[in-house]
Amino acid sequence: MRLLPILRTIALAFGALASVATPLLAQQQLAARNPRPDLQDRIKDMVTIGGIRPNQLVGYGLVVGLNGTGDGSVPVTNQTLQSLVARFGINVDAAGINPKNSAAVMVTAELPAFAKPGQRLDVTVSAFGKATSLRGGSLLMTQLVGADNETYAMAQGNLAVGGLGITGADGSKVSVNIPTVGRIPGGGTVERMVPNSFDTAPALMLNLMQPDFTNANRVAAAINRQMGNGTAQAIDSMTVKVNAPKDADKRVAFMSQIEEIKVGQSLPPARVIVNSRTGTIVIGEGVRVTPAAVSHGSLTVRVKENLNVSQPNAGVNVQENTAIGRDAEAGGGPPPGGQTVVTRDSQIAVDQQPARTFLFAPDVPLSSIVDAINAVGASPSDLVAILEALRQAGALHAELVII
Repeated sequence: MRLLPILRTIALAFGALASVATPLLAQQQLAARNPRPDLQDRIKDMVTIGGIRPNQLVGYGLVVGLNGTGDGSVPVTNQTLQSLVARFGINVDAAGINPKNSAAVMVTAELPAFAKPGQRLDVTVSAFGKATSLRGGSLLMTQLVGADNETYAMAQGNLAVGGLGITGADGSKVSVNIPTVGRIPGGGTVERMVPNSFDTAPALMLNLMQPDFTNANRVAAAINRQMGNGTAQAIDSMTVKVNAPKDADKRVAFMSQIEEIKVGQSLPPARVIVNSRTGTIVIGEGVRVTPAAVSHGSLTVRVKENLNVSQPNAGVNVQENTAIGRDAEAGGGPPPGGQTVVTRDSQIAVDQQPARTFLFAPDVPLSSIVDAINAVGASPSDLVAILEALRQAGALHAELVII
């Protein structure tokens, strides 16, 4: 008779807990669907404008003024020096040139969008011959061409080299950073402007840095709320089409307003990123695990090899050896004994750690996954094995990416 009231009390308690847990679960699901206000980003941090991009430039040049750390007798450097001095009316035999104070280099730069003639560029100079250091060198005038083989900039100036290389007479070397690469801040000058369609295209295309249908839809909706309906249209997960004014000055002001609009981004796809080279593992916020039990243990086998030397007559004293030797000389047989032998003594030990088992409940959050795996003392390689096993079992609801 007393058992019935007790069971009733327990049922009421569980009912009260369920009534409290249901609203909490609903709040968690609602928070997952709606973006948090503190996760809003400006559109300028989310997109790039189609057709508005930098262009890569490259050129071949010559660095002079090195302190004996140049290429030396390298055919390409010799020919470059011969062609250079020939432009000034001096005829030199290439075989007689020893350019130990010069180095053939490749010069690279990035031409920003909208760059105008006369603007300065930073250039990077890299040796590709036998030069050991570019420290103290000066780059001679070099043409920088684009993919169309047209000259867009010129480069020249003194190099700033952060590396250091020292070679001793006995061949020993000490190198700090990379002494064969240097930079010339402002060493390039723009000679030609790259045309673009910013002021001529009927519409501007905003390309998301991370393709996502939800974010593309939210960007278009935010622009329409700010600039008026019909201004923006999401074309796909990457591109949002924006109808911009025809006048160039109005178009600049128009894009300035759009760039500052804030948009709440959706949560990224659930991914687990594993760097196999460094052992770095990054688990995204959306990673979830369905009910699963994991048993983790380790088995260590140690094999130790010992070498023993067997010497049969090692314990015979000098007097006995002398007596045996006299007997042998008197006509007896050879002294008793044997050949020295090396024997192996192998010892095998097996050490197995007790396997630890932990259980993942339904819809486990990221913090619980990390706490459970840390509790068993898993190393990065063990963690990769656990995550891979969970994915194969269908319990890990995330994409496992190994880089």
